[in-house]
Amino acid sequence: MFTGIIETLGEVVGLDYKATNLDITIKSNITSELKIDQSVAHNGVCLTVVAVKGNEYTVTAIDETLQKTSLNNLKLGERVNLERAMILGSRLDGHIVQGHVDQTGVCTEVTEKDGSWFFSFEYDAANGNPTIEKGSITIDGTSLTVVNSGVNTFQVAIIPYTYENTRFNTYKKGTVVNLEFDVIGKYVAKLIEARG
Repeated sequence: MFTGIIETLGEVVGLDYKATNLDITIKSNITSELKIDQSVAHNGVCLTVVAVKGNEYTVTAIDETLQKTSLNNLKLGERVNLERAMILGSRLDGHIVQGHVDQTGVCTEVTEKDGSWFFSFEYDAANGNPTIEKGSITIDGTSLTVVNSGVNTFQVAIIPYTYENTRFNTYKKGTVVNLEFDVIGKYVAKLIEARG
């Protein structure tokens, strides 16, 4: 389980396909604190550490993960948002994040406004994932509050700290991102659907 508060950025230094799996090697300032079998969220995707060497570690993404997330689009040298699993008993500064991406979305607009930024996103509503005004959403692992919620669109407002310390400063129109919708909202939507 995660909180959606990004700890640091890592750099992709290795991409190695093995059959349908992808081994991703990351250079990071938290590597020395990692061990094999730990969970780390990479752009919001929970992956298991399978190797640690120096300041680099490796995780493996299976084909299903590659099909449902934007990890298949990673390039060497690209930065990724990183968060280690939450410690039980710690403050929950963001919201409950599972690290299980529901689907991808596309950035449709970036607008700077008075020192902050508004990012607009569009997603396939056919998957039944709802957003609600002032509800939570996780974009590439970053816990955020939804503004201007629509049927298949929403916006988030980004403060300078988040802009400078996450991947948001690389997003532009057309950028594909990982979306994890609020777990409580998903359960409520399923209950309502079941009652019909």
